[in-house]
Amino acid sequence: MECIANCRKNVEKSRNIVNNLGQSLTKEPTIRPTLNRDNRRDAGPRMNNRIFAKSVQVISAEGQNLGVMPTANAIAMAADLGLDLVEINANGPTPIAKIMDYGKFKYEQKKRASEARKNQKQIEMKEVWVKPFIEENDLNIKLKKVLEFLGEGNKVKIAVMTRGSKKVLARGKDAVPELFARIMELIGDRGTMESKSKPDERTKSIIVAPAK
Repeated sequence: MECIANCRKNVEKSRNIVNNLGQSLTKEPTIRPTLNRDNRRDAGPRMNNRIFAKSVQVISAEGQNLGVMPTANAIAMAADLGLDLVEINANGPTPIAKIMDYGKFKYEQKKRASEARKNQKQIEMKEVWVKPFIEENDLNIKLKKVLEFLGEGNKVKIAVMTRGSKKVLARGKDAVPELFARIMELIGDRGTMESKSKPDERTKSIIVAPAK
């Protein structure tokens, strides 16, 4: 009897294996989305066969409006000239496309951007410290540095530490404003005061920007 029971268990086990195998074979395979290679391209304008519109308004290489025509005809026209058809405005019912040498256009665009970065001056904030009661010779030395920074196109923060200065306390609150007024007088039209510290700030300062 025990042998018969074991045989039945084995038969039942075999049936389950066969059923599971059949279900796995009939089950629809999982379809994984494929990577769209076009999404990996640079986000540039559509050109030539990548223009999806059936018709486009065509601008010639010289900037003339050639009117609306089938996209295939416009692409052929550009190809005959050895140029590209580039979509420059996709808004509106009819996209606008221009005939151009796209490679040359990208090169010139990159060159102009590089020259603009080269010519662009990065404005820095320089800092010059002066004593509350600075001697005239020392003031001239400091002023020379300030003018040098302004001449380079940089802003200058001129700061003076007043806390604990007995002379400043003795002469009142007008000592530092008088110093700054004297400095601005010496700077003249080579710079303009852009801002000054708040009354409750510990360090008194002014920011001078190059004259425009």
